[in-house]
Order: sequence, then C-alpha cells, then structure tokens
Amino acid sequence: MTRPQAVLLTVVAILLIAACTTSPTGRSQMILRSDDELAAEAAQQFAEMRASIPLETDRETIDYIHCVATAIVEVLEPQYRDLGWDMAVFDADSVNAFAMPGGKIGVMTGILKAADTPDRLAAVLGHEVAHVTARHSNERASRSPVAGVGIQVVAVLLGGGHSGATYTAYEALNQGAALGIMLPFNRAQESEADVIGLEFMARAGFDPREAVPLWQNMERETGGSKPAEFLSTHPSNEKRVDSLVSQFGKTLALYNEAQAAGRRPNCVAPPPKTDSDEKK
Repeated sequence: MTRPQAVLLTVVAILLIAACTTSPTGRSQMILRSDDELAAEAAQQFAEMRASIPLETDRETIDYIHCVATAIVEVLEPQYRDLGWDMAVFDADSVNAFAMPGGKIGVMTGILKAADTPDRLAAVLGHEVAHVTARHSNERASRSPVAGVGIQVVAVLLGGGHSGATYTAYEALNQGAALGIMLPFNRAQESEADVIGLEFMARAGFDPREAVPLWQNMERETGGSKPAEFLSTHPSNEKRVDSLVSQFGKTLALYNEAQAAGRRPNCVAPPPKTDSDEKK
C-alpha cells in the first residue's frame, strides 16, 4: 500500500468513526447530514409537492387525518413533538403516506383504502413518523456519498493502481454494495420503523393489534405483487406481521396505560367515497 492510499483510507476511517451513533432501538447508525440541513431540503420538496399535486378539499377527510396525526405527534419526545408539524392531504389514488425531517407529514387519500379505520391509519402514520424520529433520512442521505468513497478506496487498493483492474474492482464492489449493504440496511430501517411506530400508536391510545390487518390490507391494495425479499427494501409481509405480533406484549401494555389515562382519540373516519363522489 502506498502512502497516499494509506492516508486516504485513514481519513475515511476517521470520518466513519466520527459519524457513528445509535438508533432508538440500539442499532448502529452513521449520520453525516445535519437535521437542519435535511429539514431545509425537506421543506423545499414538500412545497414543490403541494404545488404540483392536487390537495384534498373534503373537510371531513382532512380533519380526520389531522386528528390521527395530531394524536401521534402529541406522544413524541419534546424535540420532535415541538417541531410545529405541517400536514398536507393529497387528493391522489396512491396508497402512500410519508413523513419528512423538520416535521412534515403527507398523506395520499388512496391510503384510506387500506388504512380504513383510525387505528390502522395510526399504524401508517406512526410508522412514517418513526422514520423521522429514528433519523432514517439523515442516515440514508449520509450513506450514499460515503459508500461511494469507500468503494472507490477499496477498488484502488484491489486494483493495485492499474486503471483497468481498478474499474473492474469498482464495478464488482458496487454490485456487492447494492445487494449486500444498501438493501439489507434499508430493510433494517423499515423493521425499526415498524417497532417504533407501533409504540407511538399504542401510547397515543390506538390499538396496536390493528397494525396487522393494516399491512394485510396494504398487500391487497398493491395487488399482492412484491419482489423477492433479498432484493426488497421492505421486510416480506409474513415477516413483518410476525415481527409486529412479537411486540404485542409491550405495546398492548402501553395501549392499556394510555386508555386508563383517558387517551382515547375521537377521530371519526369519513364515509367511503362512492363512484359518484369520485366523478364530481
């Protein structure tokens, strides 16, 4: 190894060590992007979405989703509860919802086909908010540039300074990163958001057991199509359900405590839209 190679490798190692932290469930994380930086980027993206995607105008639907979202936010740690969360309900058939750094929640009305009760909607929003509180966006944004730097360093070392060998090594390592590092890492984030989100909904007074039919509904609404698990960023539906059920001992206790404390969100779901409503 030449001296420049050794210096570069040392710099990358120091960078990685300095960025290491721990997630709420104890999983090791690497955070290089600041919360403020990502919040600013998220605010811009959120504004662009609001300008380009039609917003829901039905007051009952908006109030209902706001009720569930507010109940979830109210049980967060102060640093997240006090962000001044902004919410947008998009009039879109997409079965989707998201939360962004800085306190942004977006809900596509299509999600209500699967999240057809307040408890099930709480499971969705708890999961999405958990991505924010676990700093998954920071983690993902930090991962890409460092993964690229790391691959280039190792490729140079394996290539021995020969450009052709280095390129071949880079391509092989890049494929390995995609299948062996990046995707399992994202599955870990999804599983972690399931666990944390389940606790959020239970603390807010929503029944955590309803997370199971929610994900079953999600699979139905997406046609049951899914890639092989080892190439997916989400856990398989079967593993997801098993993981959720394994948390019921803890989350049902949290739910019962919330109910006993009078935390019983009175969020009323609007009646399902009929074909005539869709055409208006």
